[in-house]
Amino acid sequence: MDKRLENEIAHGRFLHNSDAGKIWNWETAAGKKRWNRRVKMLTSHLMPHMDVLEIGCGNGLFTKEIAKKKCHLTAIDISEELLEDAKKRVNQKKVIFKVDNAYNLSFRDSEFDSVIGSSILHHLDIDRVLLELMRVLRPGGTIYFTEPNMLNPQIAIQKNVKYFKKLSGDSPDETAFFKWHLKSLLKKFGYIGIKIIPFDFLHPKIPSQLLGWLEPMCNKLEAVPLIREISGSLYISAAKKSEMG
Repeated sequence: MDKRLENEIAHGRFLHNSDAGKIWNWETAAGKKRWNRRVKMLTSHLMPHMDVLEIGCGNGLFTKEIAKKKCHLTAIDISEELLEDAKKRVNQKKVIFKVDNAYNLSFRDSEFDSVIGSSILHHLDIDRVLLELMRVLRPGGTIYFTEPNMLNPQIAIQKNVKYFKKLSGDSPDETAFFKWHLKSLLKKFGYIGIKIIPFDFLHPKIPSQLLGWLEPMCNKLEAVPLIREISGSLYISAAKKSEMG
């Protein structure tokens, strides 16, 4: 198996035996606001008739929110341990959970209307996964992801300095993306309608008593040219060309 995937399986075991929500910074007051925002960004386009694939579902935190959209949902991860956690958290027969490899998905060509994921592409070989997602998307199908922004100073240090990477609970190979590089890759593999929007200045460690004051300020920074380019995350959307062109 690919060494990177082996590392992700080991990382999944680590998360299974740890407090994953704390490591991912979703449990603080600010973290919960960031989480809820991502849920809206990644699921607002979903409709009940759609066939949806979530890659890197982890322990099912996001899967549970997707399931509320009543779409036909398949959630995959490379970690068996995390999938067991996800099954316990979601516990819905309509959601299909499956151990699968994002580089070689076990699905037919053109099987899904949309593929989504929260902070997963930066764990993978991006060229291989974008090519495979294009294969399983139906004509006109879409992808939606949120990923870390390499232009953010904290993210750059965390992803490139081994000491801080380990301290943050990152897996050995995970990285972050430059917006322009990711856009060029999406074009290379035939995606259209590409939008990559920097967002998220709200740090998860902000004390709850300061949120009312700092949150509006953080949101305003996202509208400031140049400054917004160093925000913490990237909101990514793109589509596969329809049969009509």
